Amino acid sequence: MFTGIIEELGEIIQKRSSSGGVRLLIKGKKVMEQLQEGDSIAVNGVCLTVNDLSGEKFAADVMPETFRKTNLEELQAGSLVNLERALAVGARLGGHFVSGHIDATGKILNEKTEGNALLKELEAPRDVLRYVVEKGSIAIDGISLTVFNVKDHSFSVSLIPHTARYATLGFKKPGQKVNLEVDMLVKYVEKLLQSFAQDVPIFSLDDKKQTSGAEKGELTLSFLREKGFI
Repeated sequence: MFTGIIEELGEIIQKRSSSGGVRLLIKGKKVMEQLQEGDSIAVNGVCLTVNDLSGEKFAADVMPETFRKTNLEELQAGSLVNLERALAVGARLGGHFVSGHIDATGKILNEKTEGNALLKELEAPRDVLRYVVEKGSIAIDGISLTVFNVKDHSFSVSLIPHTARYATLGFKKPGQKVNLEVDMLVKYVEKLLQSFAQDVPIFSLDDKKQTSGAEKGELTLSFLREKGFI
């Protein structure tokens, strides 16, 4: 689990084919503190597992499916990437809950400055935009940002000078691809509401018994109405 607060920009040192996928060798500094083999780390918002450490460099393997669904395939030696270590229990949650599981990629359409802010409009697939709401949160290349100006095919975000300077989105230009992860809480709410609308069980204490909902210990909308909860 991550927060979308980027700790530093890392650099791709090497990208090479491995058994069934690609191995990335990445240079960092701050994220290397207390980092261990087996730890999770977000690279451009993609949750990867550290499998080797050496000085200020770590290696991580990327599966073919991950390459197809993210912008990691575009990385080359010298590319800069956003890095964030996994959230520590008890740490301050400065952004929002980010899983590191990319929903889709989007494309930067245009950008402009407004005062000290850098505004970016991004194109996104419809199955992503359905979860994007005004003033809601979204992770772009792993950066937790607030959404505004949602349209049929795009949405916009505003970057403060610090984010523009120390995260990839600040220097990416129109036409470039970005990783998108919507707020996971929105998807859970949607699934719960679908269950209510269809009156299907929200959970069951015993799925093996072929009995009625109440006898099985299933929680449904009808059951809640019957007991006076709604």
